[in-house]
Amino acid sequence: MAKNCDQITIGESLSKHQQLSLELVSKFSGGRDIVFAVDLTQSVSLDDEGKVRLKQIVQDSLNKSDSVYIVPFSSQVNPTNSDVNPLTISNSIAFNNPKEDINKIIEQIPLSANIAEKNTDIQLAEHFIYKNLAHINQKRLCENQPIKPQSVVWLTDAPLKTEVGITSQVWIETPANSSYRNSTSPESVDRINWLNHLAINSRSKNISNYQLTVADIKPSVQEFCTPAPGGKETCLVNNYIVNQLWLPTTILSIIIISLFGGGIVAIKYYLSLKETWKLEIVSSNEENKNIDYLKNKSSLSIGEDIECKGGEIRGYLKREGNKIFIEPTNILPIIYKGRELKQKQVIEGNIIRLNCPYNDEDFEIKITVSKTK
Repeated sequence: MAKNCDQITIGESLSKHQQLSLELVSKFSGGRDIVFAVDLTQSVSLDDEGKVRLKQIVQDSLNKSDSVYIVPFSSQVNPTNSDVNPLTISNSIAFNNPKEDINKIIEQIPLSANIAEKNTDIQLAEHFIYKNLAHINQKRLCENQPIKPQSVVWLTDAPLKTEVGITSQVWIETPANSSYRNSTSPESVDRINWLNHLAINSRSKNISNYQLTVADIKPSVQEFCTPAPGGKETCLVNNYIVNQLWLPTTILSIIIISLFGGGIVAIKYYLSLKETWKLEIVSSNEENKNIDYLKNKSSLSIGEDIECKGGEIRGYLKREGNKIFIEPTNILPIIYKGRELKQKQVIEGNIIRLNCPYNDEDFEIKITVSKTK
């Protein structure tokens, strides 16, 4: 099924099996999306307690492989740089080195109010953050990358998860021209639909005149199933789950088999596939000697990566599992064991001797394969 992830819309409901499988995908990959959503208006100038608690979250709660996003808001999102979307993977802060990244994150979180910012449009901020977080995971699905659980750390005195058509009695700071004051506006309807669709679990702590709220969102994506010819149906999520879990489940199956006997050989084979093979390449009477490496399911071009005369790629030296093949392009000849290769050929032994003649001159290549790096 074609995957268009330039935009995000709410999909079909997921089954319990799909939800469990998506949680497994996120656990195998590790890491989370953590958003710090900070109200910039003067009513939420962080006092000492708020700054201590925020730094505590950064120092004690973030884990390696987390992606951190800073989203300031007031009457609009990211008001000091409104042309930039702060909730994209490219604008995230990768939390890989705690000693360096903790200070980097704290420095980017606005801990003081901006006196120029007034009137918090909280429903706009909610709509923007939850929809864009869903978009990030949907892009991961489209790119066949593991999705992540997500959390939003809210610092605001505005009420969260309020009903559509927010009134001044509920929150007086909502701008008069905000489309979220109208309960039937497309923005209001889309916001409440996302809030109802996502599995959000919130916990709050009152601090001075504002709240620190942590909203945890279960890892999820949007499902779209479309009828296909032959009485079939094409969907996004099941194929994605299979692609993400086949390797972990294969490893788990191998472990289980090994516990009952016969698994040791399978594990050794699996580990051997992870080894990188060393290639010592000598050509033309040892005039040129190069060292190259070959991983499983990778290849070297004969004529470019492995140099020979003629200026054309004659074929490819490929590793598939624990075997090496030569696949000729048939542009210029490759001679192996005295005959020209015309089709894909498995190579036996650890020493490969090739001849790549050009203009009636032989050009011999000797490749020695070492199966441990």
